[in-house]
Amino acid sequence: MPTIGRLRRRPDFLAAAQGRRFHTERMSAQGRLRDPGETRDGATAEGIFLGFTITKRVGHATERNRIRRRLRSAVAAVATDAPSIGADVVVIARRPALDAPFESLVEDLRRALHSVTRPAAPRSGDAPRSSPSRRGGSRSGRGATAGGPHPLPSTSKAPDGSTDG
Repeated sequence: MPTIGRLRRRPDFLAAAQGRRFHTERMSAQGRLRDPGETRDGATAEGIFLGFTITKRVGHATERNRIRRRLRSAVAAVATDAPSIGADVVVIARRPALDAPFESLVEDLRRALHSVTRPAAPRSGDAPRSSPSRRGGSRSGRGATAGGPHPLPSTSKAPDGSTDG
């Protein structure tokens, strides 16, 4: 059974914010995979470390605490299905988590953990990178397209309709 620890330090929360993201109407999750030799409090960090962020914008203190308790219970329900990989995950709760059915919280958390802790796909160095192109011209949306018609010379008109020079 994978262990789920608790994120406690701000640098760990900030590091997780640089990783993958997963969003639902009830929560967002941010996560990163840890390096194999990374330690926490002098011991090797194993398993998933999870932290919660519930802002004052969500509601007053009793509502935020209720959401936090519901999420902790959801973590306990998901712990047996959690991936056994070293990762830091931050769950950012939203107001709908207060009244959502508990089963939907559990399912959202399960999907979030699997999504943000998924290992990166291997990149092949052989494939040429294609640059993104837009239909109709340059990236800024101004000017002529390559090989297309040349832009018309601009003439300025006075309010009475006459042109300069």
